[in-house]
Amino acid sequence: MALARNRRINHGVDYWPGFVDALSTLLLAIMFLLSVFVLVQFVLNREINGKDTVLDKLNAQINQLTQLLALEKSNSQDAQDQLANLQASLSAAQAEKSRLQQLLAAGAGASNAANARITTLSGELDTQKQVSQRALSQVELLNQQIAALRTQIAALEDALDASEKKDKESNTKIADLGKRLNIALARRVQELNRYRSDFFGRLREILADRKNIRIVGDRFVFQSEVLFPSGSDQINVEGQDEMKKLADAIIELEKEIPPEIKWVLRVDGHTDDVPLSGNGRFHDNWQLSAARAIAVVKFLIANGVSPNRLVAAGFGQFQPLDPSDTPEARAKNRRIELKLTEP
Repeated sequence: MALARNRRINHGVDYWPGFVDALSTLLLAIMFLLSVFVLVQFVLNREINGKDTVLDKLNAQINQLTQLLALEKSNSQDAQDQLANLQASLSAAQAEKSRLQQLLAAGAGASNAANARITTLSGELDTQKQVSQRALSQVELLNQQIAALRTQIAALEDALDASEKKDKESNTKIADLGKRLNIALARRVQELNRYRSDFFGRLREILADRKNIRIVGDRFVFQSEVLFPSGSDQINVEGQDEMKKLADAIIELEKEIPPEIKWVLRVDGHTDDVPLSGNGRFHDNWQLSAARAIAVVKFLIANGVSPNRLVAAGFGQFQPLDPSDTPEARAKNRRIELKLTEP
């Protein structure tokens, strides 16, 4: 400054240096202010940016709080609804409690009865257990018996198999014996037929002069009028003579036929179809025919014929020789037949 003053002294007043200094100072001041401004702006920008971030955070928090508030309102409504439901449930529970208390009071007596029933059922259960135990014992016994029966059945099956084998052998033998027996029987029948022919031949010779005595097939036929009066079973005198001849012929036949040939002389009584009055000794033709056959048998026995060689049978009017409705047919049907046959 002394230099500048000297220059003003030496050369007059010079304002430019001062102006430059002032301008420099002003520039420096401006630059400082600008620097301060920039720094302040920078700080403010940072502060503003930070506040924006904080503001965004606050907005986010506000949004979250808003959502939480809405959720809390919803939860509050749900809580109120739940509270109402709980209150209703509580009322219902209280009512149910009252009902149950009443039921409990009413069921106290039923409980005593139930206890008594349970005691009774327990006794019955014990009894059933005892019965069940006895039943199990019986089942076990039955199982043992079944096992024994199965053993017996198996033994029987074995015995049956053995018996079947023997039966087959026996059947073969029986078939053979049957054939032999049939042959023997055929021979016996032939022999009996031969003796029958001889017997009938002798009867023909003995009784050849009688018209009311004839041979029909394998039977020797006497008309009832030869032996009996009408409606009677008493042999007349003429019939007795004929029966004596018959008895002698049978006795001779007994001597000739071998003992192994079994034979009998069957005496059959027959009547006609005229009913009896029922007022006499016989009520119907059955009785009359049987009585006449028995009378002949008894007469033959009385005259020496063996009783085991004679058989009596009555047929009434039901075996006619001639079914015609004539006196001749009826006379033919009233008869005594003799037949030599097997027992």
